Amino acid sequence: MNNENNSIYRELQKHLDKLPIGFPATESGVELRILKYFFTPKQAELATNLSFQPLPLKKIYRKVKSSGITIEQLEHELDKMDEEGLIHFGSQKEGDEEIKYYVNAPLVIGFYELQLNRLTEDFYNDFMQYFEEAFIDEFNKTKIPQLRTIPIEESVTFEQKISTYDELRTMIENIGEPISVQECICRQAKDLVGDPCKKTDLRESCFAFRSFAKTYIRKGLGREISKEEALKILRKAEEDGLVIQPGNSQRPMAICTCCGCCCGILTNQKRLSEPAQFFATNYYAEVDEDLCVGCGICEDRCNMDAIHIEDNIANVNKARCIGCGICVPTCTSEAIQLFKKETEIIPPINSKATYMAIMDKKAELARAEKNS
Repeated sequence: MNNENNSIYRELQKHLDKLPIGFPATESGVELRILKYFFTPKQAELATNLSFQPLPLKKIYRKVKSSGITIEQLEHELDKMDEEGLIHFGSQKEGDEEIKYYVNAPLVIGFYELQLNRLTEDFYNDFMQYFEEAFIDEFNKTKIPQLRTIPIEESVTFEQKISTYDELRTMIENIGEPISVQECICRQAKDLVGDPCKKTDLRESCFAFRSFAKTYIRKGLGREISKEEALKILRKAEEDGLVIQPGNSQRPMAICTCCGCCCGILTNQKRLSEPAQFFATNYYAEVDEDLCVGCGICEDRCNMDAIHIEDNIANVNKARCIGCGICVPTCTSEAIQLFKKETEIIPPINSKATYMAIMDKKAELARAEKNS
C-alpha cells in the first residue's frame, strides 16, 4: 500500500512540475513528504486531473467518472480541497446557471501560503530543505519572478520619474477591492520554530486583493481592510526595513512585505553570490563616498547583504542590490540614494500574463537544452 501511495504522490509531483512554477523531484524525496502533508491519496489523484488553466466541474467529471464517483461527490471533494487551500476555485454566471471552475495551485505562491495556522515544525523543516535542494532553482529558472521589488516611498526623490506600477500609493488606490490583510506565513513559521523575526514585530503584513482577498476572507485567514489601513501597515513595514514585493504584474493579486531573516524567497536568494539577476526591479542603490561617514545603519538594514562598510565607507554590491530603498531614508548623512536603471522592466499586464510568460520561457529553455 505504501508503494501504491508513493506512486500516486509521484504522479502528482510530475503533474505539478508542469505548472509555470514547477515542483521538481529531488534525490532525497522530500517533495513526496511535502505532498503527503497536504494531500490525502484520494485528493492527490483528483489533483492530477486539474490544470494550470481553470476547468469547469463538468469537464473534470468527464475525466474521472470511470472511477465510479458521482458529480455531486466530485464537487464535494473539490470544494473540500479548495477549503483546505490545496487548489483554487472560482465561479461565474452563465445565464441562470453558476458554473464552478477549479485549478491547480503551485506550491509558492499557492497552497503553502494558504496553510496559515496549520504549520508544524516538521513540515517547515521539510519545506526549507526542499527550497534549498530544488525549489529555488525552479523559481529562478526563467528569471521571470512571481514577485517584483518596488522602492519604498521615501527612497525616491521628487525629481525622479517613477512609473505608476512602481509607486505604492498609486497601486493601492487603483488595486481594486476587497483588500485583505493576513499574517505572514514566513514569520508565523519562524515563530513556530523559536526563531522570531529580527526586523519587525508586524505579523499581519501580507495583502491580497480582489478575488484573492475574497479567498482569504472566506477561509477566515484574513480580514478585510480599507485602503487607508493598508497604507498605514505598509508604512510601518517600510519603517521597520521590510522589502515591498507585489506580484509581478501591473495589477497584482498580492503584496508581500519581506525580510532577509524569515522570507523563504529572500533567505534562499541571498545565499547566491549574485541574486539581483533574479529580481524584477528598476532601481539600484549607490553611495556618495564624499558624504558617507561609515555609520553602518544601511549595512544593518539591508536584507540582501548587499552593503558592507570598508575603510569607513559603505559599498553597494550591485549584483546583490535589489533596489528596495530600505537603506535610503535612515542614512544619517544622506550619502546613499536610489537610481533608476537605464533599461526599465515593465511588468506584465496581469497575473495570467506573468505565468504565461514564465511558461513560454520554460518551453524556450527546454528546446534550447534539447538542441544543444
